[in-house]
Amino acid sequence: MTFTSTHLVRFAHVDAAGIVFYPRYFEMLNATVEDYFSQEIGVDFAEMHLRRGLGLPTVSIQTTFLSPSKLGDLLDFRLSVLRVGRSSVDLLADVFCGDERRLEATATLVCMDLEAGRSVAWPDDMKPGL
Repeated sequence: MTFTSTHLVRFAHVDAAGIVFYPRYFEMLNATVEDYFSQEIGVDFAEMHLRRGLGLPTVSIQTTFLSPSKLGDLLDFRLSVLRVGRSSVDLLADVFCGDERRLEATATLVCMDLEAGRSVAWPDDMKPGL
């Protein structure tokens, strides 16, 4: 299954060279993950963080930048789940502008008890969507 979230490259995303400043890709990727959890898992980040006391930190990310993106581009962040562990998930993000692949990233995120500061097993109601 692939989840897609589309992001418009805005003025705030680009640097003086007129291309997306690399940390902004990570912000858009995080927004994609947030959309995925809300729409596919059925638990949004407000529910996770504020009511359940769970966080979802990124513990590892590997990224290859294939082609620059510019102001006004529409980027499709295509997110796929590669592996689900007891408390972690490995994701693949392919970013396209039309048919052109712009970026590939693999990331590991961990379900964390915010108060205890340690990983916890995925809640039962979230497992099926992963």
